Amino acid sequence: MSDFNPKEPYNDLPLLPPPTALVENTDILKRCITARVALAELKQAAELIPNSAVLVNALPLLEARASSEIENIVTTTDKLFEFADIAEDRADAATKEALRYRTALYEGTKMVQRRMLTTDMAIQICSTVKGVELDIRSEPGTTLTSRLTGETIYTPPVGQRLLISKLDNWADFMHSSVDIDPLVRMAIQHYQFEAIHPFSDGNGRTGRILNILFLVELGLLDSPILYLSRYIIQNKAAYYRLLQKVTSEQAWEPWIYFILDGVEETCTWTTDKIKSIRELMEHTGQYVQKRLPKIYSWELVELLFKQPYCRIGNIVDSGIAKRQTASVYLKQLCDLGVLREIKSGRENIFVHPKYIELLTGEENVWVYYLGADTDDTDFARNID
Repeated sequence: MSDFNPKEPYNDLPLLPPPTALVENTDILKRCITARVALAELKQAAELIPNSAVLVNALPLLEARASSEIENIVTTTDKLFEFADIAEDRADAATKEALRYRTALYEGTKMVQRRMLTTDMAIQICSTVKGVELDIRSEPGTTLTSRLTGETIYTPPVGQRLLISKLDNWADFMHSSVDIDPLVRMAIQHYQFEAIHPFSDGNGRTGRILNILFLVELGLLDSPILYLSRYIIQNKAAYYRLLQKVTSEQAWEPWIYFILDGVEETCTWTTDKIKSIRELMEHTGQYVQKRLPKIYSWELVELLFKQPYCRIGNIVDSGIAKRQTASVYLKQLCDLGVLREIKSGRENIFVHPKYIELLTGEENVWVYYLGADTDDTDFARNID
């Protein structure tokens, strides 16, 4: 038990790794196995989507919205998709901040596909999230307080040199403690990063991005499609309580169980979501091909899933059609009920409602298009 005082800087934050007895036992290892199986199934499900950009364009936006919401930065999935592929100047402040999270996740994924996670990479990620150049904090006075009572519940370490030293230990642990299961390592490093609290702002979101990047670095994921912040939002009180218990009591085991359960549950839910996306893509393709054979191409259908808030320019840039023809295609898809036209500023956007509903719904279900021949789509789910 440490002599932890929440009102004093926790400069004695223990270095990693924790004592083996606190983070490894038979039950933890069993849970690691089931979580790893779920993670492998998620990776396999993602590989079955014909174009990986469909998932990479969508799931990180869901993660960005949820992770931002944990920090009380609230926007909607609709706004994120509306402004995702254009200049963000017209978006509100919360939407801009969530989109920066998505950008940081993308850029971080590219970085860890080339090299290992480092302190410098964490600085880059947090700077992208916040939209300003950041460095490890050097000024004292940072505290974490209870949102209910205003009471100080944690004071992170102070002193830039000390913080850099602890971050170097954090990075070394991720790559050198290979005898510890990767998912346990992910849980441990996430606690440690949050406890170090190296930046003046953006630590929580940066830490959650680092979780995903760690799995990509190890090859457990190919792309950033683990929507773990959904689980954290649903269990927000437990998330903060268990983090605090590690600090005050070195209670590693409940924290590790929480993360392992979160990985398994999230992977299972996301795998089902991906399967439903694939089914809806197939159903949409068959429906458009039957009703609009003159404009049908799989590339067009695929684009409606890559860009569920589609602009005429998206059709043109993809090489499917020139501008006037692209406009006709989108209008016909609206008449068919596949798309819905909305006004956004001075331009029209063509929204894919069924796909948006599937992405944002807690249940991974969808309905047939009106008048669709269901006999041709045996795998589709028809919800009354």
